[in-house]
Amino acid sequence: MIKLTARQEQILNLIRDAIQNTGFPPTRAEIATELGFRSANAAEEHLQALARKGAIEISPGTSRGIRLRDMHLEKGVTRFGAKQMALPHPSLMQLSLPLVGRVAAGSPILAQEHIEATYSVDPSLFTAKPDYLLKVRGMSMRDAGILDGDLIAVKKSDHAKNGQIIVARLGDEVTVKRYRKSGSVVELLPENPDFTTIRVESDREDFALEGLAVGLLRAWG
Repeated sequence: MIKLTARQEQILNLIRDAIQNTGFPPTRAEIATELGFRSANAAEEHLQALARKGAIEISPGTSRGIRLRDMHLEKGVTRFGAKQMALPHPSLMQLSLPLVGRVAAGSPILAQEHIEATYSVDPSLFTAKPDYLLKVRGMSMRDAGILDGDLIAVKKSDHAKNGQIIVARLGDEVTVKRYRKSGSVVELLPENPDFTTIRVESDREDFALEGLAVGLLRAWG
């Protein structure tokens, strides 16, 4: 049993809610804004403390690289699951994911001609098992921590909840945006004030929801 402070419990619940609602853990800046910290550094200090206590894992070199450990909270005490399993050799735990490049209009996103490479990645980096990687083009999702050249891990799905980050096909383009639906109108929301919201009718023939973003990889250096 590990005792957490009230603030640490608050941050842990914030991380859990963000993952449940959007598929992504929050950024340090988002935690700081939500809890009224003066800087993202304060959020980082609390995250490091949570990692030291074993409540979360922080993956270096990945944007939003925060992963919840198997535990539950009870009156300020963290109890970690007693059930243990033998883990396979690390080499057997790698996911093999195709990297999708530019997608031709009207063709399946996973068509062989769209696949540029295949990567073996650690499945623990993602909030759900992805089906493929998609290279981000442009800076429309900058304020969500998603930059030009990043690789989005995508789980195939034709439905989403409001607030989730999704991959959508619109005409000749495949785009990464935050999803919001009201009635029959779908809004594809950027996370950068330099870009405008895209509004489409959900039954529009050239619009399709391709999947949910469940993680992000970034090349450093």
